[in-house]
Amino acid sequence: MRGQFAGSIADYERAERIAEQLVSEAPTDPVSFLARAQARSTFHRFAEALADLEQVERRGLHGQRVESLRAAIFQATGRYDEALAVRQRAAQSRPDIGSLGAEASLRADRGEIDEAERLFVEAPNHYRDVSPFPVAWLYFQQGLMWMREGKLQRARELFEAAHERLPAYASVQGHLAEVEAALGRHERAVELLRPLAQTSDDPDYAAQLARILGDAGRPEEARRWRAAAATRYDELIARHPEAFADHAAEFWIAAGGDPKKALALAQTNLRVRRTPRAYELVLQAALAARESAVACDAAVHTGALSHQWPSLRALTSRALVTCGQPHLEGNR
Repeated sequence: MRGQFAGSIADYERAERIAEQLVSEAPTDPVSFLARAQARSTFHRFAEALADLEQVERRGLHGQRVESLRAAIFQATGRYDEALAVRQRAAQSRPDIGSLGAEASLRADRGEIDEAERLFVEAPNHYRDVSPFPVAWLYFQQGLMWMREGKLQRARELFEAAHERLPAYASVQGHLAEVEAALGRHERAVELLRPLAQTSDDPDYAAQLARILGDAGRPEEARRWRAAAATRYDELIARHPEAFADHAAEFWIAAGGDPKKALALAQTNLRVRRTPRAYELVLQAALAARESAVACDAAVHTGALSHQWPSLRALTSRALVTCGQPHLEGNR
């Protein structure tokens, strides 16, 4: 949990080591395998995590914790229908900020924006505690949905609300900076990102800072943070390729300036999880690298989706033009 909110990769790695030790020391205890499944899921080792969940149930542990993690893995890998069945059962049997928020996040991924927003708004009404963590997480998820849908001002309001309630929530601060930069508030974005880039072991913040400084006409400062991000991403890809392929691809497309390297990473990510965002990364990298065949193949898949957010729709249209199918059915 500290890794999640503080953006600490070292905490995630420590949790993984402890989980492996638990399985070694208590191989008949289902909780050991559940802990390892959680750790493996964090690093996007989804097939191994699901295998651990099977071991959990064989050892007699069932219930909400197991189902919730399974649903999270299904959602992360694009198996939305299977995830929804689990999320709906949880929300109906135990409607609280966690279960309703989880269903809202999933419906947002499915493009069911109105229903997702209804659940996001309803979820806080079921909260009767004083901890800011669930509330900040909920606003963050809601902000992600509106950011993806191109409603930047609404996303900014939600990220600000989460940031006010939990200032140490690193992902919120990073996404708030991203929205501020997109709205033209570069100085505010730099102000938010600089402390994260200086202290976090997650290179995402240095990568964002390099991109925003470059866009703001400050190339010397950008160069320093670009070099730091590149070195750190290479380290993490060597240790956890599945977990960092997507963010590393984003970096090499933008501030990193190496679209071919980005494409290889985006394709690695797509093999792990076939989600709309994974296809979007392949489209971005393939178009930047001028790999038309790869872009066309990804566009055929995204063009058949029932819902595309604005940036994905634009990329799909660009790619389809390169392969002579500008009006592929389903592209909307």
